[in-house]
Amino acid sequence: MCRNITTLRGLEPHATDEEIEAAARQYVRKISGVQKTSDATRDAFESAVAEVTATTHRLLDALPERRQPPPTVPPLRRPEVQARIAAKAGS
Repeated sequence: MCRNITTLRGLEPHATDEEIEAAARQYVRKISGVQKTSDATRDAFESAVAEVTATTHRLLDALPERRQPPPTVPPLRRPEVQARIAAKAGS
């Protein structure tokens, strides 16, 4: 269902708050069908993102360490994505 969400458990260093929220946001976008929030959807959407983020934190904290790292690198750790984020921040 959510092919773009990468595995966060087992990353070194551990998944950041930003990575966990990005995964939660992608999940909520996918299941809700809301790509851009409007006044009518914003509160429900952001509330769902906050709940999924908190639940993901609890899940990752409760699971044992992985024996092997995940097979893919999360997008926020990729150099080309970091460059785009830095370029936007500098604008």
